[in-house]
Amino acid sequence: MAFARTCSVALVGVEGVLVEVQADLEPGIATFTLVGLPDKSLVESRDRVRAAMVNSGAEWPQKKLTVGLSPASVPKGGSGFDLAVACAVLGAAEAIDPRVIANLMMIGELGLDGRVRSVRGVLPAVLAAAEAGYREVVVPEDAVPEAALVPDVSVLGVRSLRQLIAVLRDEPVPDEEPLPGTRGQSAAGTSMFLPAGTGLGPPEAGERPPDMADVVGQPRARYALEVAAAGGHHLFLTGPPGVGKTMLAERLPGLLPPLTQRESLEVTAVHSVAGVLPETRPLISTAPYCAPHHSATMPSIVGGGNGVPRPGAVSLAHRGVLFLDEAPEFSGKVLDALRQPLESGHVVVARSAGMVRLPAKFALILAANPCPCGRHSLVGAACECPPSLVRRYQARLSGPLLDRVDLRVAVERVSRAELAQAVTTSEDSATVAERVVTARERAAHRYVDTPWRTNSEVPGHELRTLWPLPGEVMSQAERDLERGLLSARGLDRVLRVAWTIADLTGRDRPGSQEVARALHLRTGVERGVPAEVTS
Repeated sequence: MAFARTCSVALVGVEGVLVEVQADLEPGIATFTLVGLPDKSLVESRDRVRAAMVNSGAEWPQKKLTVGLSPASVPKGGSGFDLAVACAVLGAAEAIDPRVIANLMMIGELGLDGRVRSVRGVLPAVLAAAEAGYREVVVPEDAVPEAALVPDVSVLGVRSLRQLIAVLRDEPVPDEEPLPGTRGQSAAGTSMFLPAGTGLGPPEAGERPPDMADVVGQPRARYALEVAAAGGHHLFLTGPPGVGKTMLAERLPGLLPPLTQRESLEVTAVHSVAGVLPETRPLISTAPYCAPHHSATMPSIVGGGNGVPRPGAVSLAHRGVLFLDEAPEFSGKVLDALRQPLESGHVVVARSAGMVRLPAKFALILAANPCPCGRHSLVGAACECPPSLVRRYQARLSGPLLDRVDLRVAVERVSRAELAQAVTTSEDSATVAERVVTARERAAHRYVDTPWRTNSEVPGHELRTLWPLPGEVMSQAERDLERGLLSARGLDRVLRVAWTIADLTGRDRPGSQEVARALHLRTGVERGVPAEVTS
């Protein structure tokens, strides 16, 4: 009996599960059996692996071949196991030394000609292998920058199975032409593993992001955007068409600080599993921005699909911004599905193939017109919508969803005077971002011994007990609670916003003025204190 084993990784959501690929050869009729709960695409690997080995100059064993994927209880799918299956078969046939591949993690799809193609989820796969103690991984050459983001792991990038066989046999590595449409970087001719990565990616290709200096007027909306960025709060913008709601939302990512190394790996892993990781940016270091169309379905927003669920828009916006323009036009079920991730920072998707937990900690921005025609409540605008239609339109955003939104701002039309002064009075994003970073540093210092880093993450009970405020400071908010203008959840969110405003103004703790501003930003009712703060 001939036996060999190597390692690959199965993806469950955005997490990797280590899979041992075992190959066993026994005398008998030449058959190829694949066991271990494979899906259709993985069962097809039998034909891909056989053709790739033969076309790479290796001899296919004429014996009874059984390939097992362990643990057998974990669903496995995709073509990423091809490379590991081929090497396990070669090891069992003693075409390569089985001891050489026993401590390697391999991921990659094989073409019939033996070329190695990249697959989704390379980064989370390498992360899972590193956590399990593997220090050498083999990936398609095009995925080397992504795999090298994981520290303390040596990465070998190959273009073909023929190259990998030569490396494992310690023979000269043949040159191969890169696949059409790939970057074809310098792995050809490599006969050893690249040094262990430092966990840092190359600098991003700089594109000028949308700037706050482009926004004319709107002092209250600009200030609400700054508060949302400083505290990680959710924002609802309402107003007639053309006043700048979308323009404001697009500028929020530019106010957010760069992602930490841990956050960058989280975000990059999600985008890698979803298959949307840019080739030129193997590491995402800035806050992502996701703005799905209002015709988006439930699986495209919260995650799902056939088999094991894949990340949706809420996960692609993890550690960044999810913008829903024309929010009332979205399906009511889709909007209400956001209630779970808004509270917990993750979404749990259950399907027949399994249940996955996907990260979804994002800042939500909703934008809506006041009515279908957009002219409701405007003086001289001649709104043609009957009152019943206006009520139905506004009711598409349910109360439980809006109760989870911290800031609600009415965006007004820009006057001619504001347009004339825009060139000299508008702050740019860099200036606002400096204040945001300072406010976040104050909050991080306050929460240094806790699992939280921004005010929006702190539970209301902990905020009231660990950092209590005098009774007179919260008296206005408590009166609104008694009058039914605020729910208990709304009171906690007002308190969080007040702490963010205090961080922006450099105060150690919020006072009555900060609470009044927070109430104004949530309810729209004047409290004697203007909501906007000029620079």
